[in-house]
Amino acid sequence: MPAPLLSIETATDIPVQADAVVIGGGIVGTCAAYYLAQRGLSVVLLEKGRIGAEQSSRNWGWCRQQNRDARELPISTKSLALWDRMAADIGQDPGFRRCGLLYLSNDEAEIAGWARWRDFARGEGVVTHMLNAQEAAVRGAATGQSWKGGVFSPSDGIADPARAAPVVALGVQKFGGRVIQSCAARGIELEGGAVAGVVTERGTIRTRTVVMAGGAWASSFLRQQGLVFPQASVRSSILAVGPGAELPDAVHTSRVSITRRGDGGYTLAVSGAARVDVTPQQVRHWSKFLPMFFKRRKSLAPGGLQGWRAGHETLARWRLDRPTPMERMRVLDPRPDIAQIQLTLTRARELFPALQALPISAAWAGYIDSTPDGVPAIGETTIPGLILAAGFSGHGFGIGPGAGHMIADLITGQSPIVDPKPYHPARLNRSVWGKVAEF
Repeated sequence: MPAPLLSIETATDIPVQADAVVIGGGIVGTCAAYYLAQRGLSVVLLEKGRIGAEQSSRNWGWCRQQNRDARELPISTKSLALWDRMAADIGQDPGFRRCGLLYLSNDEAEIAGWARWRDFARGEGVVTHMLNAQEAAVRGAATGQSWKGGVFSPSDGIADPARAAPVVALGVQKFGGRVIQSCAARGIELEGGAVAGVVTERGTIRTRTVVMAGGAWASSFLRQQGLVFPQASVRSSILAVGPGAELPDAVHTSRVSITRRGDGGYTLAVSGAARVDVTPQQVRHWSKFLPMFFKRRKSLAPGGLQGWRAGHETLARWRLDRPTPMERMRVLDPRPDIAQIQLTLTRARELFPALQALPISAAWAGYIDSTPDGVPAIGETTIPGLILAAGFSGHGFGIGPGAGHMIADLITGQSPIVDPKPYHPARLNRSVWGKVAEF
């Protein structure tokens, strides 16, 4: 079942040439195209299916600094400031609000970890409030139970996954960019070893700059150019209930987390819970991902062959004059894990009694594409003009604006909004076979 998603009207014809072509209409791709269009570049945003239809509409909607990896904290802070300005600049609301994020726990080790992060973040100018048992009970009153402690991050917030990427795409069009849905990019043409064009199912666009922001499809696409990008996806299942309960906007606990949706209902999820669907790419890169999968072994479970059949992590090579796996699978829409959906609903109703009377309004799954170290890969490859922006590891929605801005900075030669070095894909420079990846 697809997640709820705003439908928008876009162009149908492709131009002969463009200053830049962005492949992938998720939040990262739309933001990259948006900031390029704002700077006056002729930019084309290509999406094989619908804007925002994959993981960008299937996530919680959290836009957070709290508990971020140190490498991601600067781009998280910058992204919040960019989220603040979007509605006014675009003239449409992506559903962003700085409502604050609430974390509750009865695990003293977890609370101590949050306190250590608070101490680190204070040095980076980020304010988070540790909550004692009494304060946690007050903020978590909707749960009807006591807590040993918690955290409240007042400057963090949420945006609406059903609206965010489509609204940013409207912003691309407002500033003169072209957005094209149902048009897959099949590959890249080179001249003298550098980018010279993008071959699409509707023809070729001449360009010297390409941004590959294809999410779970990025590695298989780069493989067509002989580039090795270690990437693996897990299938996460979440659900939504309709309006009718008055609960905090966003609450995380180890058992279940809730987020208020734009329609007044709530998204319900269990943090980290996912199925590992085997794919050819996972088999190839298993040694790189083994440490991460082992660390998350309590929340990950074996999956099935959905991922193999979907084709997003194929090792196959395809021809540019014939339909590709992207055209056969316009939108990655895997079946949700029914057992996980039921467990999530049961836990949510136990923790938040106000949800007892609310039926499920939607349930869906999505593939979260990851890198071995859980930090996105953003930067130019060894093919001049080809920029990678993928592997956001479940963090892409919140930091999408900062990532898009940084990509536009790199393309236009402006001072980057944050230091791009920690994100460069060169850090992932060895394939599972020990060969140097060409980044």
